[in-house]
Amino acid sequence: MLKRVSIIGTVGIPASYGGFETLVENLVIKNDNTHIEYTIYCSSKSYEYKLIEYKRAKLKYIPFKANGIQSIIYDICSLVHASFHSDKIIILGVSGCCFLPIFRFFSKKQLIINIDGLEHKRDKWNKRVKKFLLYSEKMAIKYGNIIISDNVGIQNYIRESYNQESVMIPYGGDHVLSENHSESNILEEYDLERNNYSFTVCRIEPENNVDLILDAFSRTKKIIVFVGNWKKGEYGINLLRKYKKHKNIKLLNPIYDIQILYTLRKNCKYYVHGHSAGGTNPSLVEAMFFGKPILAFNVIYNRETTENECYYFSTVQELVSLLDKKLSNGNKMLEIANRRYKWKDIVEQYEILLK
Repeated sequence: MLKRVSIIGTVGIPASYGGFETLVENLVIKNDNTHIEYTIYCSSKSYEYKLIEYKRAKLKYIPFKANGIQSIIYDICSLVHASFHSDKIIILGVSGCCFLPIFRFFSKKQLIINIDGLEHKRDKWNKRVKKFLLYSEKMAIKYGNIIISDNVGIQNYIRESYNQESVMIPYGGDHVLSENHSESNILEEYDLERNNYSFTVCRIEPENNVDLILDAFSRTKKIIVFVGNWKKGEYGINLLRKYKKHKNIKLLNPIYDIQILYTLRKNCKYYVHGHSAGGTNPSLVEAMFFGKPILAFNVIYNRETTENECYYFSTVQELVSLLDKKLSNGNKMLEIANRRYKWKDIVEQYEILLK
């Protein structure tokens, strides 16, 4: 029997960025199950050319932005439409879950909700936004049929805060593996040598400890290549102004070329991960597939993702100290990644929920 499954809460596919977008793309690409028909809700604001179908999945466009304040309306409109055109609905994130008390008046469709990384705890939001996101999270837990957590830390939070169990399914990361025949040219372009620099990529926000990482490298002669959206906010602009003159610190704007990112990750000596919020951070899982030693900020989410086999830091001095040592946990990171974070396995876990 054909099951019509709608997925809402992402910018859409084809994916250009983002953990949820990459998840949806892999669900669709690896869908060998002829009994599942996906409909993906996409933001018309993000796609100049609008496909009707992609990899056998139907695409439905909503005329609002998928991020920011419009994400609430975007998710609500997607929910209403999906309620009449699907058997099951996967909701990624909690922005539109504030609408669920009303939604349940006219729809009993099964809701599978991935609450993401506890948005209401992120430093970038003001008190009003945090209060709203906490309310939306509560509604997601109350009205969702199945709750997905992407990390044991999130799973424990749901159990302790709501006395409710959730299904733990992380993100995959093997999509970053690629073949590249011009690595030396790319390294030369960025004035880099193999295994002679550290690498990191993230959104430039305080919760990702960007200032801590840059402060640590400014106290050493070790090279770091740091990719991020430096010009988006005051925090990033100030850091760019402060550290751009350091010869060992290379601050690069966002890179969307997969081959360039692949080369920079593959040839680095260490990967540095400063995220302190969220669950299983996609960028950490992706880095693990390159088999490089990883230095991660010391929080439960990163420890669980790396099975306590990583090198951890909480302060500038701890990171500086790690950089002075010879680190060798790369093979262990790769072993964990192959065992836990392959997309084929992740997709199978989602499809079990859709039976």
